[in-house]
Formats: sequence, C-alpha cells, structure tokens
Amino acid sequence: MPAADQAALEDFTRTGCRPVRAVRRAQALLALATGIGQQAAGKIVGLSRQAVSQLRCRYEEAGWQAALAEAPRSGTPPRFDGAQRAAVTALACTPAPTGHGRWTLRLLADRAVEWGLVDTISHETVSQVLKKTSCSPTASSTGAWGR
Repeated sequence: MPAADQAALEDFTRTGCRPVRAVRRAQALLALATGIGQQAAGKIVGLSRQAVSQLRCRYEEAGWQAALAEAPRSGTPPRFDGAQRAAVTALACTPAPTGHGRWTLRLLADRAVEWGLVDTISHETVSQVLKKTSCSPTASSTGAWGR
C-alpha cells in the first residue's frame, strides 16, 4: 500500500465524524498493510475473512475511497411517491362519505383507487402512510374544516 494511501486511511480513522462501518473498513485496510493475513485483520476489527477479502479486492481495483464506500442495497423501490402519499393523507382528512360515520382503511384504499390517486393500494399500505401523519381516519374528528 502506498504511503499516501496509508496516511489518508490513518487520517480517515482519526478525524471527523465517520460511519462506523467505514472506519472498520479503513482499520482493516491498515491492518492488511502491516502484512498480517485476512483472517487476523478481520479478527482485529470485527469483520469476517470474506468481508476483508472483498474489501482488499475493491481497494486494489478502485482505491481506498471506493473500498470504504457503501454499495447500493437491494430491495424494491418505494411504490408511492410523495405526491401520492400526500393525496391519500389529504383524502383521509376530508369528511367521511355519505352513509359512513368515519373513514375506514379499506374505504380509503378503495376511494384512492377509484379517484385515480394511485393505481392500486392495500388498506395496510394506507395504514402505513397515515401512521406517519397526525391524521386519523377512524377518529370522530378528522381535522376537516367544515364539518
């Protein structure tokens, strides 16, 4: 490992507010620079041998900054954007439809699809969207101005 990289990694581990994962990776690279094996370097910093091996490969391919960076995580992207969430929340804050004393989660889900606010939504997702707001569809007062 070049002296410049080693100095940069030592500076990285000592200064600033850094994510713990990145600091551990930097410490593992520094441990590898001393000539100890991957297994020993992993034990010193609390990483598996395989993680240290992958870290070493990333360092050799792209440098220490890339080796310390977080890789994108898998998972599905959010199905609803902020505007759709806001529309469902706004719907829940309106007076309940005629014939109903209050909104239910299923009624909100059905009405959101019927009005074209979203293509499809379950009552559970409506619950998760509303959980992040102070609007409760099951309260007797939904916060609508003109009751």
